[in-house]
Amino acid sequence: MLMGQFLQWDYFLFQIINTRWSNPLMDALFPIWRNPYFWLPLYVFILAFFVFNYGKKAYWILLFTLLTVMTSDSFNSQLVKKSIQRLRPCNNEFVEVISRVQCGSGFSFASTHAANHFALAAFWSMTFGQVMPSIRRWLWLWAASIAFAQVYVGVHFPSDVFVGALMGFIIGYLYALVFNKYYSNYFLENTMPKQ
Repeated sequence: MLMGQFLQWDYFLFQIINTRWSNPLMDALFPIWRNPYFWLPLYVFILAFFVFNYGKKAYWILLFTLLTVMTSDSFNSQLVKKSIQRLRPCNNEFVEVISRVQCGSGFSFASTHAANHFALAAFWSMTFGQVMPSIRRWLWLWAASIAFAQVYVGVHFPSDVFVGALMGFIIGYLYALVFNKYYSNYFLENTMPKQ
């Protein structure tokens, strides 16, 4: 009974985002926005920023960034998705969907896009955010907008991205705790990059 009500609300919210909010601007933007290759220049810039400002010390934050993404991605795609096996909205015959990208054959719950981007946002916010506190709000907005795009294009339900975001946040938070305990003084000496 409770699960049925939850699914009804999930489907209802999905319909609002995917169909009722449909407009040409988001139709053009969000299929690109959710594509990892679109963000490649950002990742290269962050890598270059760390290496340029911290030299060999950048090794630790880059290593932890990689571990954060790998853990989030593997945990969600190999354990959660294969255990739950929820169909994507675009493969679900009970849901009206406007598909704006190729549907794919993978499972829906939880969203790996949301998990990975929230993991990065959490980790960078708690580490790099010590140097540039103003970057934190942009990291969360970035992760949230990519999660929203997953629903808008029709490949995930709202609960998929919510749970994915929560899992990613926890993973990023835990890696940041370890990093800050053992490496933050080494990496963020005086909380500022060396000039």
